[in-house]
Amino acid sequence: MITARAAATFEPVGRSVAAARGFVRDTLQGWGLDDLVDDAVVLTSELVTNAVVHAGTPAEVHCLRDGSGLRVEIVDRHPERELPVGHVRRGAVDPDSEGGRGLMLCAALSSRWGVEYTASDKRVWFRLDEPVLPVGTRSAGPVVTDDKLPLGETQVHVAVVQVDASQTISGWNSDATELFGYPAEQVIGKPLGDLAAWPHTPGTGTGIAEALTLSRWEGSYGLRSADGRTLPVYATHLRVRDARGEPSTVCLLVREHERAVLQSHTRPSAPGDHDQSPEGLDALIGSPAPDDLDGLLQRIVERARDMLDGDAAFLLLATDDETELEVRASTGLSSTRQRFARVVVETGGGRYGSARMPSVHGDLVDEPGAVPLLSGTGMHAVVTVPLKVEGRLTGSLGVASETPGRYTNEEALRLQFAADRVALAVESARLTELERLRRGSLSFLVEASELLAGTLDRDQTLALMAQMTVPTLATWCAVYTLPEQVSEPELAYVLHEDEDRIDGIKALLERVPPPDPDVTRGVSPWTAPADAAHDTALRSSLRRLALGDLHRDPAVPGTSLATASAVGGETVVLPLLARNRVIGLLVLGRGADERFRQETLELAGDLSRRAALALDNARLYSERTAISQSLQRSLLPPELPDIDGVDVEVIYRAAGAGNEVGGDFYDLFQIRDGAYGFAIGDVCGTGPLAAAVTGLARHALRLLAREGLNGPAVLERLNAAILDEGPRARFLTLLYGELRPRAGGGADLTMVCAGHPLPLRLQQDGTVTAAATPQPLLGVMDDLELHEESYVLEPGDVLLCVTDGVTERREGTRMLGDDGLAEVLSSSTGLTAGAVAARVMRAVERFAADSPSDDMAILALRIPE
Repeated sequence: MITARAAATFEPVGRSVAAARGFVRDTLQGWGLDDLVDDAVVLTSELVTNAVVHAGTPAEVHCLRDGSGLRVEIVDRHPERELPVGHVRRGAVDPDSEGGRGLMLCAALSSRWGVEYTASDKRVWFRLDEPVLPVGTRSAGPVVTDDKLPLGETQVHVAVVQVDASQTISGWNSDATELFGYPAEQVIGKPLGDLAAWPHTPGTGTGIAEALTLSRWEGSYGLRSADGRTLPVYATHLRVRDARGEPSTVCLLVREHERAVLQSHTRPSAPGDHDQSPEGLDALIGSPAPDDLDGLLQRIVERARDMLDGDAAFLLLATDDETELEVRASTGLSSTRQRFARVVVETGGGRYGSARMPSVHGDLVDEPGAVPLLSGTGMHAVVTVPLKVEGRLTGSLGVASETPGRYTNEEALRLQFAADRVALAVESARLTELERLRRGSLSFLVEASELLAGTLDRDQTLALMAQMTVPTLATWCAVYTLPEQVSEPELAYVLHEDEDRIDGIKALLERVPPPDPDVTRGVSPWTAPADAAHDTALRSSLRRLALGDLHRDPAVPGTSLATASAVGGETVVLPLLARNRVIGLLVLGRGADERFRQETLELAGDLSRRAALALDNARLYSERTAISQSLQRSLLPPELPDIDGVDVEVIYRAAGAGNEVGGDFYDLFQIRDGAYGFAIGDVCGTGPLAAAVTGLARHALRLLAREGLNGPAVLERLNAAILDEGPRARFLTLLYGELRPRAGGGADLTMVCAGHPLPLRLQQDGTVTAAATPQPLLGVMDDLELHEESYVLEPGDVLLCVTDGVTERREGTRMLGDDGLAEVLSSSTGLTAGAVAARVMRAVERFAADSPSDDMAILALRIPE
């Protein structure tokens, strides 16, 4: 006894096959026959194809339901066509026969089937019986042939992993050990996240930590095995609580290709649970609904197209201010209908004027620009309806046909009714996705700020900017800088996710005029790279065609079709604005036929502001460092003079990053023929302030010594000059001496040691003695009484002069001191001046683990034997 029937007629065109599938699917889901849907759709598709494609006649599809199952009849107007009986007899099926494949499937999948002829038509029918569910069965699938069963290993292992409230593993069964190689004692107590290779892009998807807190979760990810490989698995997570109320998560895992063991299937609901309207929520979304926004939208456009027997369908979502719509899903449109393309929600040319109300367009040829998304697609008739939630526009759903006049207000009402049923689900999924994106964006910006703040090097900052945008935000990027006093941006850095394409894009951008650095334009499109790449590639292809060699790569770097494809998508320019000045431009690009989504551009804008400030800080630091180092180098003495009969070596280390000169200084210069002055001193403090007094002392010493003054007179006048500096004056310890080499070997010395560590003299027998006596330091008192001391350096003798950064080198409470220095020097007999100075420096560095915190200067004079 027939309890329900439905029928539809389909024209002999290719798109009718998809429409027939949608008709049968929607009808059976409306009747609650979910277990029969898949087989019925497959058989209908094959038989309607035979009728409308091979037979070339209209086809009628009749669905008849009785108390025990379903009968589907496909009627065509080709009664003289013979039945390929030899191909479909049971046990004698020829799978290679094209003509009998539909009937072969009937024989394999249906309970019964047959063919009936009349004078005017042929009727092919099949019957599917509803599965008999044993007592206690909640769901069951139909009986299928062995070749239709899912694949599995010889022995299927189901890993059972229990995770406690802190997301650490508390249970691990033997199958888990078999699958992943870890014994239970090795993993229990470890976080599951340490083993999981979660397919998680910042800002999208659900992370492992979130998934473990859900009441139920199902999906795919990877788990690292003991041998270091990542094993793809399919998992179901169930949140439970024990008798004490403590929550935990039970995870069942199998190999990815064995997912059928755990994967949930659509189950028939109790009578009355289904909306009998084929335009209801379940009919348009399907059950279960996809758990991600993109899957949900794609399912909606496919069902909407089938519902209205369309050739294409599309769905756009509104921005927060409802001024623009963004393409998020489409079917039946060419690749040029780019995802994330945006149109304005207003009236007029190039705008989407039918977004807020249901609208039917009989022929777009008569209404150019009414639906910009469909321009140039060959579509004529289109019906669009809004998606609204509480009166607010959230999106637009449209179905298009190549046949003019295909739709009327009746189809618009059907589509609007369906859209009203799914609008809330779409908005909920959109808000969930938006929240995930915002959380991911915040995390991304925090990490980006930390990385950018960690360097003051300009080149490294440029590299970080590019590496943070590719591939997270864009397929490729370029950074232009705009130095002061320069009117045109300069290309500074190029990066593509495919390293082999970087050189080609860089060569292309160098031939294209740079974008306009106009801050008032904000994020602006830039078509020059794509236009130039396509023009050059076209010329190159024509040239190679003329040469008869279409397979040869172009001779000029960057002119290949690959480069054109790499920059063929949307390209945008963001100004790098810092301290109210444009210091550069950040160019972001997508591959061929790709567009940016609005959230990505907003995130890129936030990143560009942080990157601009970091780049400007690096510029300022580089300029300051260059100026500082230039001034500091001017305070260092020029090259040391060559002194006959004396071996000289100097080692100098200034404390503080970027400092070349500090409070310690040295000098060695010729006073007159046969006489040389040398000095080593220490200004109170370190860094640039001390370096200023250093410059005063070094230049004053040279000037006064060359005036013929003796050592005490030179230092007394220098003391007066330091005191004249007033508040900028700093006290100074100084060892000043004059050296006169003897013709037969040796040298005469006169020295004044004004508050400075005493020089040490090393004799050939290893004896180390102080070569001067202490006297008052400079820069403290007006009246100084200094005297000069004379010494003779014999062949083989070494005079070692150091600053207190050497003798006061500390490790905890220990200090190198004068005694430690003397010990190092005593073991240096027979060494050159350079070797003596190097040994002293190594001893200082090894004395403590920390880097030296004080300036150091070492001056070694040796009389060769």
